[in-house]
Amino acid sequence: MAKREIGEINAGSMADIAFLLLIFFLVTTTMDVDTGIARQLPPIPEEKQETTEEIKERNIFAVLINAQDRLLVNGRPMEIDVLREKAIEFIKSDPNNVKLPEMEEMQIKGINKPVLVPVGIISLRNDRGTTYGRYIEVQNELVAAYNEIRDEAAFEYFGKRKYDDLNEEQQEAIRQIYPQRISEAEPKNIGGN
Repeated sequence: MAKREIGEINAGSMADIAFLLLIFFLVTTTMDVDTGIARQLPPIPEEKQETTEEIKERNIFAVLINAQDRLLVNGRPMEIDVLREKAIEFIKSDPNNVKLPEMEEMQIKGINKPVLVPVGIISLRNDRGTTYGRYIEVQNELVAAYNEIRDEAAFEYFGKRKYDDLNEEQQEAIRQIYPQRISEAEPKNIGGN
């Protein structure tokens, strides 16, 4: 018996098919975009500066998130829905209240009268066990407090409803009155597992 030879398979169009499949998967695949918090870091100091000045306790709004995602503000438990209100009270300050931050009188370009500027700092610290979601919630509330105050100041000083409606010079004036002072400390093992 004679053996039959096996015919060759035409693979000429295999490259075309593979290329089309590659394009199909590239077009239909969705890519997750990492999201985060937009922060501008302070510039690196030119020289080593020794600071011996201590910040007074009344000028610090200490926010702590522990490993169980519980919120402590100045050592006392607080719910997240009250945080923005308390942060606004702290940031705006009141020169007659010795429990709120001190205020300095400043002359600000674009504003015709001297302005009392609070010197308080919000100190944010979290535990290594804090969930990312809770950390972002707290961050959002603190930033929202600054945004709300800046909107109020835009109306008070320039008659505009929103801070974003101001021109660059006016926005700079509002930032000088209410600079966003949120100090984020390195996470530590504060409590819990």
